[in-house]
Amino acid sequence: MQIFFTFVFTFILVFSTPLAAQENTPKKLAYITSDLEIPFWKIMSKGVAGEAQSLGYEVHLYSAANSPKKELQNMIDAIDKKVDGIILSPTTSSASVTLLKFAKKASIPVVIADIGSDSKDYVSFISSDNFTGAYELGKILGHEMQQKGWQNERVGIIAIPQKRDNGKARTKGFLEALNEFGVDKADIRQQIDFSYQETYNYSQQLMKQHADLRAIWLQGSDRYQAALDAIKDAGKIDEIILICFDAEPSFLELIPKDILIGSAMQQPFLIGQKAVTSMHAYLQGLPVEKQIQLPILAISKNNLAENITTIKRNVLGLVE
Repeated sequence: MQIFFTFVFTFILVFSTPLAAQENTPKKLAYITSDLEIPFWKIMSKGVAGEAQSLGYEVHLYSAANSPKKELQNMIDAIDKKVDGIILSPTTSSASVTLLKFAKKASIPVVIADIGSDSKDYVSFISSDNFTGAYELGKILGHEMQQKGWQNERVGIIAIPQKRDNGKARTKGFLEALNEFGVDKADIRQQIDFSYQETYNYSQQLMKQHADLRAIWLQGSDRYQAALDAIKDAGKIDEIILICFDAEPSFLELIPKDILIGSAMQQPFLIGQKAVTSMHAYLQGLPVEKQIQLPILAISKNNLAENITTIKRNVLGLVE
């Protein structure tokens, strides 16, 4: 009898301990993004990581350096780590199709955080209302050009890739607003490597090729200095104005000084949080909205002060 109880105790010890350890092991999430060197994605990663950790998840962050090949490698690595869920901000909407196929084959749920996808094989898509945000930004620029007597002149656009759903929506909304003011688009250049030199060169090209250019719209934020430097080097500080999308901490000083006319500010920290709460709800077996769209703040010197608290937290991720 003693031998029997010894055997049972040993069986329980050997086989139940791993099960208990498994139950206590935190679930894992991966955040796969196009490029963590770009402030927007870095801020979103803070929202993802902070919310995931508060809910008890282990978090793995992946940056693709804007390379679809690296992005696919990151997806494979996340699958190999047997993560419970993946938050994905793809390089392009079309590139996400292959990534979602891999995740589906591995039975790992995916929440898309911004950019968009040409596939619907995801749990939820958390996005910004790019059309409305860009439309409201276009109105800010339209009013400014009207006040300066420039409404019959043109605006050049340095755009994010137009293969992205968010890029298409931004351009469409912005141009619709400009059309209401009778302002024409001069030309559009699509960013490829998102570098300082690329933005500087595009700004120079737009100014040289269009004598009636009065404004440049940069569909991003982190390379704003390149556009400002190009305008300065061309001797056109008082002749061409700059307006942006998204935000940098320096915008809080540049906008009141009219160095920057305004910016349409997404809320990446909040998007990251919402992506995780949606994934958490799904993993808990709760219903999840397929599409969640968050507002974009169209900011100029006229409304900066009243939105400063929201900007610091949800836009810039300046949280403790």
